[in-house]
Amino acid sequence: MTEILFEDDFILICKKSAGTLSESSDNSESLPRIIENEYKTQGKSITLYTVHRLDREVSGVIVYAKDSETAKKLSDMMASRSFNKEYLAVVEGKLADTSGTLSDLLFRDARKNKSYVVDRKRKGVKEALLEYTVLDSRNDTTLVKIKLHTGRTHQIRVQFASRGHSILGDRKYGSEIKSKQIALCSHKIEFIHPVTRENISVSYSPPAIDLWSNYEDALKR
Repeated sequence: MTEILFEDDFILICKKSAGTLSESSDNSESLPRIIENEYKTQGKSITLYTVHRLDREVSGVIVYAKDSETAKKLSDMMASRSFNKEYLAVVEGKLADTSGTLSDLLFRDARKNKSYVVDRKRKGVKEALLEYTVLDSRNDTTLVKIKLHTGRTHQIRVQFASRGHSILGDRKYGSEIKSKQIALCSHKIEFIHPVTRENISVSYSPPAIDLWSNYEDALKR
């Protein structure tokens, strides 16, 4: 069963597992369809609307709306950067600073489903900004907490990789360690409820070892 972290008449927030599609679709393996089917087995009816996405390889906190009006409000809030979004990641190598800001221009190649850091503004290029804090390190890898200020495709993955610090297991962006998932987790989401106006703060904190556990053997080689 999907782990529900918050729910009311307008919003559902849950934990997404790595390997699961986050986007609403006809695919029975997408998280919205999985949850809808779980509710159906309990004699309940629910329809979920996507308001933001997590890469298939990424786990952690994700928000869905229960109606189209709330979905639009949440999407508008996302676009205006009214959400506080934090992530946990294990990156390869040791970072020079214990905290910092990464600011880049990103271009997404939709055909390759891959983003790139570029050096000038042009059509399709968007600004990307995040802050990070180092939490721990081991075996020439570093655990960081990330505050995301923009939500570009593969933003965290490409910004760290462009500096020689690929996320552990992220073969698309340079990691040499092969895995079905990457060491990146949506840790916390905080926002003002668009209907009730209450402050919503939901977090999921996997033990730090869980972000390393799938890669322990590879790191020892």
